[in-house]
Amino acid sequence: MSIAENISKFNEEIAPFHAKLIAVSKTKPNDDLLQAYEAGQRDLGENKVQELTQKYEDLPKDIRWHMIGHLQRNKVKYIAPFVHLIHGVDSLRLLVEINKQAEKNDRVIACLLQIYIAKEESKFGLDEAELNDLLESQEFAELNHIKIIGLMGMATNTDNEQVIRNEFRELKAIFEKVKKENRSEKVEMKELSMGMTGDYKIALEEGSTMIRVGSAIFGSRNYH
Repeated sequence: MSIAENISKFNEEIAPFHAKLIAVSKTKPNDDLLQAYEAGQRDLGENKVQELTQKYEDLPKDIRWHMIGHLQRNKVKYIAPFVHLIHGVDSLRLLVEINKQAEKNDRVIACLLQIYIAKEESKFGLDEAELNDLLESQEFAELNHIKIIGLMGMATNTDNEQVIRNEFRELKAIFEKVKKENRSEKVEMKELSMGMTGDYKIALEEGSTMIRVGSAIFGSRNYH
């Protein structure tokens, strides 16, 4: 199937869940991204800052760019002028830097806080206690150029569907708790970014509002 057909198939599949498709375009050439764009796809996800900024320069300006990879503080300044949503914010220090660069660009940058739900050391994220500490801290209260619009998490890379389901369920429970207890104007729990090519169906069933899909849209990835 073509890229356009793949996008159409996913949008049909996620429509009943009122979820959003983030097409993960990392390592893919601009021609592929333009095919997705021409099929109506505006939300694209990248995980490398250098590649993201180059594609932003080269491609239509109404694309909504999602930074989905692990973001280093010293790279924030390159994407601050244009990034639509930063998915993987896993520390207050990173949030402070995003706020600083957003202020320089006279913007408020939307962010998702990344929660550690997987049983794998290689994954990043906050645990529930760290999340609460961050949201209740004085430092956070003083940040005026960021908006937390939800949470993000990655499940364990396993064939055991029950493990994946339990992890997504745990993340949804944390999401609902923050939504209910939150008192801050700069926190609005509306997006729950969970689910990738291998586990998006389970994620949708467990309440995901955003799925991040790459290879099932663009074909297998050429790493470089």
